[in-house]
Amino acid sequence: TNRAKDLMKAAVFTEPDQPLTIQTIDIEEPRSREVLVRIHHCGICHSDLSILDLGGAGQLPVILGHEAAGVIESVGSGVTSVAPGDKVLLTPLAPCGQCYWCSRGEPTGCLEAQSFTSGLRPDGTSPFSQDGICIHRGLGVAGFSELTIVPDAGVVKLDPDIPLDIACVIGCAVQTGVGAVFNSARVEVGSTVFVTGLGGIGISIVQGARIAGAGKIIVSDPVAERREAAIHFGATYTINPDEDEVIPKVLEETKAIGVDYAFEAAGVASLVDTCINASRIGGTTVIVGADASLSTVQILPVLIATMGKKIIGSLLGDCHPQRDIPNFVNLWKSGQLDLEAMISHRVKLEEINSGFQNVRETNGIRTVVEVGA
Repeated sequence: TNRAKDLMKAAVFTEPDQPLTIQTIDIEEPRSREVLVRIHHCGICHSDLSILDLGGAGQLPVILGHEAAGVIESVGSGVTSVAPGDKVLLTPLAPCGQCYWCSRGEPTGCLEAQSFTSGLRPDGTSPFSQDGICIHRGLGVAGFSELTIVPDAGVVKLDPDIPLDIACVIGCAVQTGVGAVFNSARVEVGSTVFVTGLGGIGISIVQGARIAGAGKIIVSDPVAERREAAIHFGATYTINPDEDEVIPKVLEETKAIGVDYAFEAAGVASLVDTCINASRIGGTTVIVGADASLSTVQILPVLIATMGKKIIGSLLGDCHPQRDIPNFVNLWKSGQLDLEAMISHRVKLEEINSGFQNVRETNGIRTVVEVGA
């Protein structure tokens, strides 16, 4: 493999139940249609925490972090969309543009994009190593490192004036949450919406629903701070699930009809059942959170059939990065999408374990890691 001239620092997860450690890593030169990106900022997402809790999910050692923004350092052959010095947002799912799914406008179904689950390139290699040992590119990005290599389809060029510490949250939270509203559910003006779980993704769903013109946005989360924050982002009614029965409250707020769209954003299987019961006859439940515990939920097919209820999954908000990310940036520029208020904490790369502690303790909405500049 080609070695890049520089070694780089990265926060590496090497063994289960141990904190991340800052290590020096080898990185290859970018191959054809790949780009080398110097990471400036990367948000910590619940999916990163899930991989820690799953002991690495069979991908150790691994560099996590997939909600990142940075600057192009160099490009491989055949890359025309970006050039060295360009500010870019990285996306965990990089669609190939040509397969069965891409040709149908379903980029998150693309098998090359889906390789983000393996921590490796589609051909089974990684651009990272240490003493000849492969280090996985966690969730397709490996944003908790000074440098990373991703496909050119995995970056979207940003205007030079965009602050990268703010923009990074678009990479996962906003694509996933706002995308679930715009692309997966296609929420109409005047619709009623219910959101369970108010982390970065749940808050993004709330913002998406507000921008889409939802008439009522009902939210549920046990953390008081997050419920208060949700009001700022556009929620119209909050429920504390530790104190109140959720379904009766939703029915009360919707004149006993139920909501048009219910979004499960906490990644808790039992809450899918809550969402199905909170949705109206003919309503839609959107499963956005991923329950890493692999818990199941019982569904009565006869109720689904006779009530015409729909259950859909949404991966990264069914987003096409080159189409949707510029749209989200414009929504931020026009003041409709509040990214700044989503960022509750900032930590240096060396403090990354305290950042993960924030996520574990549902402390704030988003913690952003300042990787480099």
